[in-house]
Amino acid sequence: MNAPHTPTAEAVVFNATTLARFAREVAKYPPEQKQSAVMACLAIVQHEHGHVWPAAEAAVGAYLGMPAIAVHEVTTFYNMYNQHPVGRWKLNVCTNLPCALRDGDKALDHVCQRLGVEPYGSTADGVFTVQPSECLGACADAPVMLVNDRQMLSFMSPERLDELLAMLKANHA
Repeated sequence: MNAPHTPTAEAVVFNATTLARFAREVAKYPPEQKQSAVMACLAIVQHEHGHVWPAAEAAVGAYLGMPAIAVHEVTTFYNMYNQHPVGRWKLNVCTNLPCALRDGDKALDHVCQRLGVEPYGSTADGVFTVQPSECLGACADAPVMLVNDRQMLSFMSPERLDELLAMLKANHA
């Protein structure tokens, strides 16, 4: 993930490379359904900037011909979209009921305590962000977590969580 950068201007103007990426996604749909590319366009913005912010949502909406609020609804519905800058390692710990019954809440508390953050918080050095998560679809493997929205980890005992944190810290150095 790139270093977070939020343009300060009211209106966001995407560069030619970003617009070309948007166009490739829009081309996958019939012209009258180009709004179907909203998730892909938001993912592109996040990949390039580290997160999605309101002015970027409005710009994506303008590009796709949809209201900014409709784009915002997508951004806020899915926890894969970062609405604020996040650390190098984003750790989503499932706390939905099946995981909670198998120590998902304890896993979240353990990670937060080890890193000295509250849920949804980031470490002072910007290396880690920790978030509770809705169902990750691996209930039988609880507690589970998702690292950087890409890697699912199962059976995350306190010992395994400590090993993971140590490995990620070492990989950041």
